[in-house]
Amino acid sequence: MSKVPAKRWQYIIPVAAIMYMLAYMDRINVSMILPYVGGNFHLTSAATGFASGIFFFGYMVLQIPGGYLASRWSAKRVVFILMMLWGISAMATALVQSTTELYVMRFVLGIFEGGVWPAVLVLLASWFPQNERARANALWMACLPVSSIIMTPITGWLLTVASWRDVFFIEGLPPIIWGIVWWFALSDRPSEARWISDQERSFIQTVLASENNKKPANGGFKQALGNKTVWILIAVYLCWITGFYGFSLWVPSVIKEFKGVTNSGMVGILSAIPFIFAFIAMILNSAWSDKRGKRQSHIAVPVIIAALSLILGQLVAHDPTTKMIFLVITAMAVYSPYGPFWAIPSSLLRIEIVGASMGLINAIGNLGGFLGPYMVGYVKQLTGSGFAGFFLLAVFLLITVIFVALLRTDKRAQSAIDETQIAG
Repeated sequence: MSKVPAKRWQYIIPVAAIMYMLAYMDRINVSMILPYVGGNFHLTSAATGFASGIFFFGYMVLQIPGGYLASRWSAKRVVFILMMLWGISAMATALVQSTTELYVMRFVLGIFEGGVWPAVLVLLASWFPQNERARANALWMACLPVSSIIMTPITGWLLTVASWRDVFFIEGLPPIIWGIVWWFALSDRPSEARWISDQERSFIQTVLASENNKKPANGGFKQALGNKTVWILIAVYLCWITGFYGFSLWVPSVIKEFKGVTNSGMVGILSAIPFIFAFIAMILNSAWSDKRGKRQSHIAVPVIIAALSLILGQLVAHDPTTKMIFLVITAMAVYSPYGPFWAIPSSLLRIEIVGASMGLINAIGNLGGFLGPYMVGYVKQLTGSGFAGFFLLAVFLLITVIFVALLRTDKRAQSAIDETQIAG
């Protein structure tokens, strides 16, 4: 297996990672920008949480259609079209004149970004065998913390030299530019790529065909809807993402309250620190998951750590250094499950329906992206303290572990990996 050329890692992952890094930038920059928008629109903590979270209601709309079209038509074309539309929507946010218009534009941005995630997961499932998939997923999804590492300081700096309207407009341009690179660099499957060797093409096609043949016969999307494991995955993702985004989108607000932090540039730089460690944790956890052929423990253990860190960070951290340590621990733990989690659906379902299935998981699960930020903001406004909000996030993370325990996927995943290694 080691002798097989692996150009797929050099072509697919970097282009896809940069693409989604730009998408994630347009999603999380609101956490840096909203405090400045609030000066014009007088946003309360609850309204700020709502503006962050309304994105995820729009995000639901194209999840299943985007995944379905990626599986049945073309992941490459689906992502390209959506990149153009979300870039325009991000720039249009600079023109809002009221709180309502801000909510609408965040909702619209969510619609156009929503179909991208399942489409790229379909693309990766068409290029990487099961024993590589957690690493491939993690290297692509590493764009999430990397986006926070790079883009949060940039957004913070831009806010020191430009208005919040200018920042929305400027940060909406890169997706449109990168869309051109995406169109010419990627192919939907190995049979369409000119840059891949015959040996690598044959290896990928043979292994993926063998894996697909071992899965249940294609019963259409109804098969996924009737799959118990799919619904458990939805529950896992909903509870986990509630804690994930509740934490991620409030990091700048926590750091802004540090003694000695005086400007947005400093907030941006300090906010990037937890995500540097999160990036490392994602890669290591996913590589270990692939090596062991295990998924459940590589989801559950980090989530438990994240929950405990959220609670302890509120109870014992009273100075900036200690608070930053707990922010780092929480970020590492809450990001680590991404690769192992998203390796599970494609190990259970055939390629023809896995896109729509992952869209379903992501659509319902990402409601947590609304619940988390909104709950933290609402509880903070109600109590005058962030403790209760972060405690609630920790409860959702612990519930996640209960649902993970209900999954029975590790034995099947290990069997598939062993057979793939024999085939290789």
